[in-house]
Amino acid sequence: MHSEQQYIDLYKQARQMINSHSAGPMNAVRDAAFEAFCRQGFPSQKVERYKYTDLQQLFAPDYGLNLNRLQIPVNPYEAFRCDVPNLSTSLYFVVNDSFHSKASPIPTSPKGGAALPEGVVVGSLCEYAASHPEFVANYYARLAKTDDGVTALNTMLAQDGLLVYVPKGIVVQRAIQVINILKSPAPSRPPRGEEQAETGLSLMVNRRVLIILEEGAELKMLFCDHAADDCDFLATQVTEAFVGENASLDLYCLEETHNKSVRVSNVYINQQANSRVNHNVITLHNGITRNRLDLDLCGEGAECYCSGCVIADKQQHVDNNTLITHHVPHCTSNELYKYVLDEQAVGAFAGKVLVEHGAQQTASQMTNQNLTATPEARMYTQPMLEIYADDVKCAHGSTVGQLNDDALFYMRQRGISLAEAKLLLQNAFINEVIDHMQLAPLRDRLHYLVEKRFRGELNKCAGCQLCK
Repeated sequence: MHSEQQYIDLYKQARQMINSHSAGPMNAVRDAAFEAFCRQGFPSQKVERYKYTDLQQLFAPDYGLNLNRLQIPVNPYEAFRCDVPNLSTSLYFVVNDSFHSKASPIPTSPKGGAALPEGVVVGSLCEYAASHPEFVANYYARLAKTDDGVTALNTMLAQDGLLVYVPKGIVVQRAIQVINILKSPAPSRPPRGEEQAETGLSLMVNRRVLIILEEGAELKMLFCDHAADDCDFLATQVTEAFVGENASLDLYCLEETHNKSVRVSNVYINQQANSRVNHNVITLHNGITRNRLDLDLCGEGAECYCSGCVIADKQQHVDNNTLITHHVPHCTSNELYKYVLDEQAVGAFAGKVLVEHGAQQTASQMTNQNLTATPEARMYTQPMLEIYADDVKCAHGSTVGQLNDDALFYMRQRGISLAEAKLLLQNAFINEVIDHMQLAPLRDRLHYLVEKRFRGELNKCAGCQLCK
């Protein structure tokens, strides 16, 4: 247990420091998460849901952690101003794992004005937990299962994160955009604490996100992940989303980091009756990415649409794993994930739909389609259905192939170069996922970014590509 032991030793040594820089509701579950992590450690590739990504290897390096909450010099409001026409988002920043609260949120609409309706909260999870401990305790760590080693590690080490709360009946017209910035400490400041002399060239962050939508609430959220330094980063993120009765949540996650970045994200979503969730994951540039989605349909009439598009090349690795559980009758789920893999890239998709006893009148469709542009690229796909009800309509399918030779020949006969023909076909393939996105300005911008990515013009993110 070499990978685990360093985190076990770290927690024993720094437990008091971790607690002192966090809040009561987060500290209350920390020791139980530590005990769970000690029992199970990181899942090995023998565990079905982790067979395509070696987590023990990813967590083996000795990353620095900013447990003493040393100030990291960055002013994201100057470095990451978003000026995409008509995107009209309320812009917030999370630097590593801390909500950046030194300036007011920037409404990116040209008209400006108030960004959020009265009663809506977007801010530091730690600060809100300190001022409203009973409220946060009712939700925090209720969905995230510590039987998963990554979630247990995040729960025992996370000190801050993001809280988004939309009260009953409130419709947030303007989308909330959150820029997650990975930033290394200044050269004179060590990552583990003041007692350590060396700076460290790598950094681990443990970020927490808590989203609460009460009955009838509506919200659109866009997360953009970026790396501000050319350093080794390991980011764990655990997201818990409570979607109340008749509520609606559109959640978009866009990753544009670099090839030294490791991202491990676990998302847990709970839906009540007649609620709607639209969850989208877009990976345009990364190093190693592992995304897990656990979505529970707990109220009749709930529906979800989950999609993902991945463009990877070089030695990039992207693994998406989903579990959608139909607990009650009359619910609907749809999944569409598409990958385009070039050079030596590795992709993996494992999706499972579980229909429990009594969940009659379930409708579910899962589709995974993939293109491998070179013989060296590898794609692993595993769609699954597990059904314990007899009145359902469920289907799944997956394909792995290459670009159509007849289509390429047809286009070249009409004067289109081979490179341009490949680009057009790859664009058309990915665009099916993008066209399903409900946030129109983001959808239009992604068409442009995807084309640039295929042309090799997004080899490294130097800032928020949505803002260029």
